[in-house]
Amino acid sequence: MTVWDPNLIVVGVDGSEASQHAASTAVEMARAAGATLHLVTVVRPPEGWWGIVGSPPTPAALTEALEDAQREILDRVVDHLDLDGVTHETVEDMGDPGRVLAAYCEEQDADLLVVGRRGAGFIERLVIGSVANKVVNDAPCPVLVIP
Repeated sequence: MTVWDPNLIVVGVDGSEASQHAASTAVEMARAAGATLHLVTVVRPPEGWWGIVGSPPTPAALTEALEDAQREILDRVVDHLDLDGVTHETVEDMGDPGRVLAAYCEEQDADLLVVGRRGAGFIERLVIGSVANKVVNDAPCPVLVIP
């Protein structure tokens, strides 16, 4: 009988209720397995959010705003988790969340990726697709999708 013994669990967080639930589940799994946990947030750079009038922000201003948003998301998630006794890291990245999470799992040789089923709003899911759907198809490791 083969026993699954994960060493690294990655959880994607986006500040949604579903990702908070996924993070809580991932913490308990990491604690039970003695695995390291990486809490990863990926912010998609906005395209054309400044509208027709006005000029786009400078690259430095945009980068700072996105980094602040990532830190706020991770801080909120971490503040609501009981991470006592769980070795963990927080990771911030930018890009397409599904692709970045799958690539991160491959780079880190993750044993499991945990994501919430629904994080993005309805319109974003229609236009760019579900992050959960993308990682289920692209991740190099098992994916646990939490409702």
